[in-house]
Amino acid sequence: MKYRKKPVVIEAVQFNGVKNDLQELFELAKDSTRELVVDALENYLTIQTLEGEMRADVGDWIIKGVQGELYPCKPNIFEQTYEKVEADNELSTT
Repeated sequence: MKYRKKPVVIEAVQFNGVKNDLQELFELAKDSTRELVVDALENYLTIQTLEGEMRADVGDWIIKGVQGELYPCKPNIFEQTYEKVEADNELSTT
């Protein structure tokens, strides 16, 4: 059998390094069920995901899932899986 992924709108922010403004990332994580830890010396993020601790490197996308969980996604996978949604075309996030 074949299955199609349900269309769900997610929130995501691309991590561009700790030298950049991190406000967008912290806004994404504000209502999250998981912790986001920035390692300023090493220029990466540590995210507590449902599967355990994961690392996000510069260029990775940080996604907030449908249950408020955070997880990293490599840029090539993100671009293959997601497309930008305009405000008036948003689908349900549930």
